[in-house]
Amino acid sequence: MALNYGSDKKRAVQAKYDAQKIAFGPIMFQAALALRNLGILQLVKESESGITLEEVAEKLKLPLYGVKVLLEAGLSLEVVWAEDGKFRLTKTGWFILCDELTRVNMDFTQDVNYLGMFTLEESIKTGKPTGLKVFGDWPTVYEGLSQLPAHVQKSWFGFDHFYSDYAFPELMPVIFRNAPGRILDVGGNTGKFALQCVKYNSNVRVSILDLPGQLAKAAINIKEAGFSERVDLFPINLLDHSNPFPKDPDIIWMSQFLDCFSQDDIHGLLKRSADAMNSNSSLYILETYWDQQKYEASAYSLHATSLYFTNIANGCSQMYHSDDMRKLIDKSGLVLAEEILNVGVSHTLFICKRK
Repeated sequence: MALNYGSDKKRAVQAKYDAQKIAFGPIMFQAALALRNLGILQLVKESESGITLEEVAEKLKLPLYGVKVLLEAGLSLEVVWAEDGKFRLTKTGWFILCDELTRVNMDFTQDVNYLGMFTLEESIKTGKPTGLKVFGDWPTVYEGLSQLPAHVQKSWFGFDHFYSDYAFPELMPVIFRNAPGRILDVGGNTGKFALQCVKYNSNVRVSILDLPGQLAKAAINIKEAGFSERVDLFPINLLDHSNPFPKDPDIIWMSQFLDCFSQDDIHGLLKRSADAMNSNSSLYILETYWDQQKYEASAYSLHATSLYFTNIANGCSQMYHSDDMRKLIDKSGLVLAEEILNVGVSHTLFICKRK
C-alpha cells in the first residue's frame, strides 16, 4: 500500500519538463481556472465534433484573443486537444470540469490559499501563518473563520466537509456497535458529525467542544434540524491544556481535527482525552495520513494541504505521517486498540483506549 518515494529514475528530459511545470505552475493554474469558470471547458465538452476558437468566442461573447491564449495554454495543460482547428475535451479536462473532488480542491486553492502563499517562505522561517494577513489580523484561521468573506468560507467548508461527508455514513455502524450513550465531539465545527449521530441513533447525546464562534454556527444548524435537546454545546479554548474535557464519555471523537495542531498541542489534546476517559471509554481519531494513501494524487494533495496549514491556518501543523500519530498516542497514556484503513475518500480511523 505504501507509496514509493525512494528513487529517482526519471529521464533528464522529462525531469526538465516537470521543472518547467513547477516554474509556471501558478500561471497555468489560473489558466485552468479561467477555462473552467468562463464556461470554455463546458462549451468544448458539449461540442462532440470539436469547436473552433471563433465559435467559442462568439457563443460566450468573449474576445477572440482571450479565448485563443487560454485554449492554447489548455493544450499544454492537457485539458483540451486540437485537430483541424477544432478543440475537444481531454480526460483531464473532464475532471477539471466535472469531478467534485477536483473542483473542491481548486476552489480551496484559489479562494483560501492563493494570495497568501506569496509569503510561504516567511511562514517557514517564523512558524507563523503569515498568509492569513490577506484576510485579517488573527493568530490562526480558526479565530477568523466566521469572519472570512462569504466565498472564502464557502470554499473552506466545501474542502473540509467534502472528505468527511463520505466518511461519516460509512463509520456510523462502527461508532454505534457498542451502543454509546454519550459522545464528545471535539472540534465539532458546524455540527455535521453530531447531527449524523443523533439522526442515526435515537438514544445518544452528543456534546460539541469548540470555540464560541464555531458553536454559533453549529447551534443554528442543530436548531434547524430539531435536535437541540440531544446536542449540547460546550464552549472551550481547545489549546488551553489546563482546561479539562468533560469526564467519562463513552466515545471521544476527533475527525480531521488533530492535523490542525502542532505535535505539542496534539499531545496536550490526547493527554486531556486520556484524563477524561474511564476504562470503558474509547477515543476515535479520524485522519488522512499521507503515507497511508493508495494513490499518488492523494499523497500529493495532502502534502499541498500541509502548506496551507503552514501559511494560512496556524503555521505549525500539517497532514501527518501515521507514525507521528502513533508515537503521540503512546506518549499520552493511550494505546492504539484498532485501526481501520481506507475509510471514505482517504481516511484512517484509529480507536484508542487508556493504557
